[in-house]
Amino acid sequence: MVNVVARIKIKGKNFEIMVDCDKAIELKKKKDINAASMRDVLAIDGVFSDYKKGLKVSDSDFKNAFGTEDINEIAVKIIKEGEIVLPQEYRDKQREAKFKQVVDFLVKNCIDPRTKAPYTAERITNAIKEAGAKIDEKRKADEQALLIMKQIEKIIPIRIETIKLKIIIPAAHTGRIYGLLQNFNKLKEEWLSDGSLSYVINLPVGMQLEFYDKLNAVTHGSAVTEEIKE
Repeated sequence: MVNVVARIKIKGKNFEIMVDCDKAIELKKKKDINAASMRDVLAIDGVFSDYKKGLKVSDSDFKNAFGTEDINEIAVKIIKEGEIVLPQEYRDKQREAKFKQVVDFLVKNCIDPRTKAPYTAERITNAIKEAGAKIDEKRKADEQALLIMKQIEKIIPIRIETIKLKIIIPAAHTGRIYGLLQNFNKLKEEWLSDGSLSYVINLPVGMQLEFYDKLNAVTHGSAVTEEIKE
């Protein structure tokens, strides 16, 4: 267990708490956090303006900034809306994990356009290092992979292998599925007379299973897909 500082600034004042690093990160990912869940997360029962100096926050500052003096409710807001100060070792591990995800994405989805053959993980890794591309552990792997692909084009010829996919989404599900479709290169969009949506995208080949899983989960399997051959 590693304890770290979580902090937030409100109305010009700093508020810091000590938390279990792993548990705090897991809670921050969740949409809803209740005060009771803070019991196993807080390492010290106190709120500080500067933890290193041992300076605690006054009750009046609690009330003014958070509208409560309940430390668990205050901790919820700090974790959800503030910053968890991660140790360097943890950030390094996150960066390494994200680097691997980026490489895996490029290996699964990209080819050498000259030979139509996929690249090995070793070749992609070397190209990223040679290009000096930086990994941001906070950015999604697929988004970052597309940015890095642009940078390593100077080192190796590379492009994403895609299929052209037509999807018909029933009217009852168009609102919920539209956000998913926006993540891909749109080729054509057409609203049909019955309210359903016809949508054509370029889908990276390595994302097919993931895409179909998400599509079926949202539409309960009612969407109709067709690969368009050219």
